[in-house]
Amino acid sequence: MRAAAIDAFGPAEALTVRDLPLPSAGTGEVLVRVRTAGVQPTDAAIRAGWTPPGATIGFPQILGNEFAGIVAEVGPGAVGFAVGDEVAGYRVLGCYAEYVNVPAEQVVHKPAGVSWLTAGALSASGQTAHTALERLGAVEGETLLVHGAAGGVGSMAVQLAVARGVRVVGTTAPVNHEYVRSLGAVPVEYGSGQLRRIRAAAPQGVDAALDTAGHGNLRTAVELVEDRNRIGTVVDIGLTRELGCLWINSNRSAARLRELLDLCDRGELAVTIRATHPLDEAYKAHLDVETGHGRGKNALVISTDDDAVTGVPPAGGRTP
Repeated sequence: MRAAAIDAFGPAEALTVRDLPLPSAGTGEVLVRVRTAGVQPTDAAIRAGWTPPGATIGFPQILGNEFAGIVAEVGPGAVGFAVGDEVAGYRVLGCYAEYVNVPAEQVVHKPAGVSWLTAGALSASGQTAHTALERLGAVEGETLLVHGAAGGVGSMAVQLAVARGVRVVGTTAPVNHEYVRSLGAVPVEYGSGQLRRIRAAAPQGVDAALDTAGHGNLRTAVELVEDRNRIGTVVDIGLTRELGCLWINSNRSAARLRELLDLCDRGELAVTIRATHPLDEAYKAHLDVETGHGRGKNALVISTDDDAVTGVPPAGGRTP
């Protein structure tokens, strides 16, 4: 199969496409022909040298941690799936590839009304945002500050919070103000002077804060939120130790992903795809992600309706 992998840690250009052995579905696993895969800042961090807790990097290392596709093989003991099922799922590594083998408990059926791009780019950002709102305890009637409200995690957090009746103030670049407003938040320009602007946008005060952008935004949050157990970040672990705020890891599960997909299916949650790339241009998606700017998510389109997905390709070959 073709996959985008690294042979050593390095810049975006270190991520190249090559032929690698086709995996098989082991016990309790399904093998999925990948249609789309989301691209995360986490992927770029791994490529540059970071190892996620509990993970093992082995070169050549295929990157990618979320996907959507069609079941091509069902391993022994994997229940609830059949060849041909349309699914979405997650895995720490290995998703920038034509095929991925994954435990069946990390895969859910894709609703027919959810697009392949949405399904492939939802899991990481959506589950991180969903986890964060749980950890911060944001409830109806409160005010939540979201730093980086136009980004992948930020845009998910805004929508999920607004759906719960939470008032949201979101920092973002002026070019994204209308977009953030369309999600239901009050946009505020980030950068110098943002503390004053946030206070003006939330005269009733701020009950909780989520930082999805870094750049020292936690220092602004601690000036606004009294309880530091209600201030969290998904990017700036070093500053959490200094300020006594929360480091928020995504608590991913099939149940959480299924809930998010159902929200998308009902039109209550949307994934903004700002750019798509073929597998051969995965490095370009990393270059875009590493700018720290832009709305929503990047995604890889790895196979299309023109590709036959009827099962596992023959040994030594690829599905045409």
